[in-house]
Amino acid sequence: MSEQRVASRYAKSLLDLAEERGTLAQVKEDMDLFSKTLDENRDLRLLLRNPIVNHDKKLAILRAVFGGKVSDLTEKFFTIVTQKNRESALEFIGSEFRTQYNQLRGVQTAEVTTATPLDAPTRLQVVQMVREQTGLQQVTLTEKVDASLIGGFVLRVGDQQIDDSVRYRLRKLRSEFSKNPYQSQL
Repeated sequence: MSEQRVASRYAKSLLDLAEERGTLAQVKEDMDLFSKTLDENRDLRLLLRNPIVNHDKKLAILRAVFGGKVSDLTEKFFTIVTQKNRESALEFIGSEFRTQYNQLRGVQTAEVTTATPLDAPTRLQVVQMVREQTGLQQVTLTEKVDASLIGGFVLRVGDQQIDDSVRYRLRKLRSEFSKNPYQSQL
């Protein structure tokens, strides 16, 4: 079974259990902390994927890093995942949990990349565009700056991408010129 599928099932189980126990907000914070820690710490990610490291050792490291910082439910969840030898799926479980949580709450996440930071009116326009596209009122917008875009934006909503950057248009124009049969005569 693929890691993504395993992650989806474990995330769904954790989400359902946390909702049932009324600790969903706390578990969401725990999983955000966990995902952020994994994103920032390559060694921890590699350790969790390493088949040579004993499962008990991995659990001890997870407890040392997150002990006292996460809820009891999240700690028990880490224990179950390591007992089932699924530590390598933990990094995917964090992001999958966030995705399923947002679906449950009716929140759409979007990522916009621009050449310069967005000003407030432009940010509102992007949020409105996402609302119209998805039909959801709650939108969480992540902003990134990439000067190589030259101008315009790249918007990612779910698995869709809208690339309206100057860099993309220049590439497209270059491609069109390379197809031009009259170019060789010049």
